[in-house]
Amino acid sequence: MAPAVLQNGGFILGLVGAVALIAATIMNNWSIKDRQGDVVTSVYTYRGLWRDCETTSSGFNECRPLYGLLGFSGMFQAVRALMIVSVVLSVLGALISVFSLKCLTMNSMADTTKAKMSLAAGIMFIIAGVCGIAGASIYANQIVASFKMSTYNPNYGGGYGGGMMGEGMWMGGGMGGGMGGIPRYTFGPALFVAWIGGGIVVVGGILKSVAFKEMVKDEKSQ
Repeated sequence: MAPAVLQNGGFILGLVGAVALIAATIMNNWSIKDRQGDVVTSVYTYRGLWRDCETTSSGFNECRPLYGLLGFSGMFQAVRALMIVSVVLSVLGALISVFSLKCLTMNSMADTTKAKMSLAAGIMFIIAGVCGIAGASIYANQIVASFKMSTYNPNYGGGYGGGMMGEGMWMGGGMGGGMGGIPRYTFGPALFVAWIGGGIVVVGGILKSVAFKEMVKDEKSQ
């Protein structure tokens, strides 16, 4: 396959994945309240990395920013950090990819230089994708653990008094079970956006890396 095709494909996938990772990071619905078995469904609660929100059936929406660092668990902070790293690396990779494209001529840049830039962008894309997938997976694992605990332990309560799984993932609020009137949460759309975006970025990084190999072969054959 021609290096130009690999480069262009990797750039497009990396750019699309970067946009998805950015969108997932700023979305407020990483987890949503599970309404199964709820008698009153007039309030829709959802949580993100940066804000907790509630929407009523009348359309009123209210969000509370999640300020500070010390009020949250290490797992929650790790998810934030992983998503920020994935966004930064994917954006940098996309910028480098632009200048490494063979179809773009800039001051007679040597093909070997473009090949190295393509490899650098590919590595950034792969790391960014892995970070995005890891961040979403850690968050999802906490949701699953919380959901199971609240489902099978009817005596479990207290709304976690500071966050998910008793580790202070969120300040205040309850991420508990559906029994005993305690709300429980399930996967939100942002998780799937992060997983898909991370996967797309990884594929884009692989294509950029393969393009580097093909460009080096072309240089040696000339």
